[in-house]
Amino acid sequence: MNYYFAPMEGLTDSVYRREHHRFFGGVDRYYMPFFSPTVHRALTVREERELPKADSVPFCAIPQVLTKVPEDFLWAAEVIRDLGYREINLNLGCPSGTVVAKGKGSGMLRNLDELSQFFDRIFAASSLPISVKTRLGLETAEEFPAILELYNRYPIRELTIHPRVRKQFYEGEVHREWFAYAVEHSKNPLCFNGDIRTLSDIGALQEQFPGLNAVMIGRGLVADPGMLQGGTDAGTLEAFLNALMDDYEVEFSGCRNALFRMKENWAHLHDRFAGSDKLWKKMRKTTDAAEFRRLSSELLHTCPMK
Repeated sequence: MNYYFAPMEGLTDSVYRREHHRFFGGVDRYYMPFFSPTVHRALTVREERELPKADSVPFCAIPQVLTKVPEDFLWAAEVIRDLGYREINLNLGCPSGTVVAKGKGSGMLRNLDELSQFFDRIFAASSLPISVKTRLGLETAEEFPAILELYNRYPIRELTIHPRVRKQFYEGEVHREWFAYAVEHSKNPLCFNGDIRTLSDIGALQEQFPGLNAVMIGRGLVADPGMLQGGTDAGTLEAFLNALMDDYEVEFSGCRNALFRMKENWAHLHDRFAGSDKLWKKMRKTTDAAEFRRLSSELLHTCPMK
């Protein structure tokens, strides 16, 4: 079984990936939050920061691209190849309203003829193997058989399935029965993504799908960064969070954006600590970095981990 860290915008950036690997590990591949290539054929300063040369980090990272334009995808693949990466991941799962309205992400599942034409172009000319992250469809899971039939026509390196439809976003039932359908009918290797929060969840998936190649974990790993190493202890978590804060203050040349990133992390973490609501409320409100650090430490040292 391979373990992947899901790409999460505003959370699993280059700083987070570096420090998570240093303090916890256990991840076979870190998938990067998507970037969207444009006709300008140039990376932004932020994209350059988030796409370091592959050999400059001591772990495997996979860039993800969000686009509906074949030429933009192929340009991105060349850039990514030149930076030393060995795979490019296409995002067909993002449920964001603005993304879908532009016909990108899971919005590309609306018109399978157009998606087929897009695939024809990129699989014929890509300089890198292509993996795909997808949903079951836009409105209903019954859309999935036709979508999977399309995927089966192409040599997808690995197909990561989040078994929800777009309109569910990240809520409601994960349709494991449709992942079971994919296990039976897919011609490409599969990865399961969705609501994996504990090692027991992984064990249940392995029991249900004995041949499963990989799982991709997002919110569960942010909430329990040491999950894959058997669990997160408060001491290591505190050192990890302090390192993140230090790095973000340098990365963003100040505290405002560093605080924003840390609050995003704590939004997933605080529920793991009993009686943390009052301290978390103060942490959300403060705009002072020193006060935020003090409150974080108080929470870690006074609220027992569930």
